[in-house]
Amino acid sequence: MGQKIYIFGAHSRAQTLAVYLQYLYPDIVIEAYLYNNEEPNPSEIFGVPVWYLDMEVLEHLHKEYSVFVGTRGIYHPQIIEYLQKLGFCNIYPVTVELDLKLRNAYLEKYFVSAKRAFIKIEQLSVKGEDIIQQPSIATVYVVKSVFDKPLQQNYLLAPYEREIQVGAALTKERLSENILTDNMGEHISDRNKQFCELTALYWIWKHATEDIVGLVHYRRHFLLPDDWIARMDAHNIDVILPIPLYVTPNLEQNFKKRHHAAEWDYMMKCLKEFDENTYQEAKDFFQGNLYSPCNMLIIRKHVLDELCSWLFPILFRVAEHGGQKEDAYQNRYPGFLSERLLTFFMEKHREKYNIVYADKNFLP
Repeated sequence: MGQKIYIFGAHSRAQTLAVYLQYLYPDIVIEAYLYNNEEPNPSEIFGVPVWYLDMEVLEHLHKEYSVFVGTRGIYHPQIIEYLQKLGFCNIYPVTVELDLKLRNAYLEKYFVSAKRAFIKIEQLSVKGEDIIQQPSIATVYVVKSVFDKPLQQNYLLAPYEREIQVGAALTKERLSENILTDNMGEHISDRNKQFCELTALYWIWKHATEDIVGLVHYRRHFLLPDDWIARMDAHNIDVILPIPLYVTPNLEQNFKKRHHAAEWDYMMKCLKEFDENTYQEAKDFFQGNLYSPCNMLIIRKHVLDELCSWLFPILFRVAEHGGQKEDAYQNRYPGFLSERLLTFFMEKHREKYNIVYADKNFLP
């Protein structure tokens, strides 16, 4: 019969959790998705019912079943308290740590089934004879803006990290006296409200001179071994990406559900006009479910040049066509499209570039 469970939540986090659990543990049977708020939810997800916890449903719940809480972490305490009052004892909130564990386990199994290697930078070793006399010079740029909410505790920059203020052309305020800004030289700093961290990526493309460059966020940093540069050099690594994220039902439909579909369709139109073969490859890729999020990467500068020379012309055309959106979140569509395009570019060239992955953190 299998082990029956409930999942509390019915949106993207809960649906991704379901994929991880059922792929890793085939004996698990999801009895239902549960929710108790007034948000709109589907009546079912891939044949599994979605239940609003009214009095009728509450009477028929199996309190002995385990409940996995697949919502944002800020809601976990109140949901756990609610479930405990209902009589549930086996409650498993999907914390950042548990999500990371499940995601890595899923990817390891998935890549094996696809007969591909899933290699993380931490798994690569460096012996004495592997250390080269002139190691690569590397800088990972940490994106910050005047609109960032303060961190709950201070973060100490790693020796290889350097902060860059984005959207600097839109304000006279500076985060510190000598901070690097994205409005020096050739730039798109004034487009930061739409292009987000990509204004930093553009600046790095046009001005950085290091052998290896990276882009992270003030809240999100790669979790790297101390000698990661030596590992990249010793194993001829070209790119480090965040471990992929699974989304449902696929990359295309997930974007269209969360953002304006017209921008996606115009992006695909641009790809088709640029190159028919690339368009067909992208169309097939976007029917899949995995992408590396947040526009984060660590990359050899010559590879970044190739990426950006391909990426930005597409994004500029889409932004010119789509224009500004009144909703500030939806106005960031070039950045959301870029996450998918960047991942596709790396997949398209995975035989050309040596790509590995790394976990990332999230600082509260």
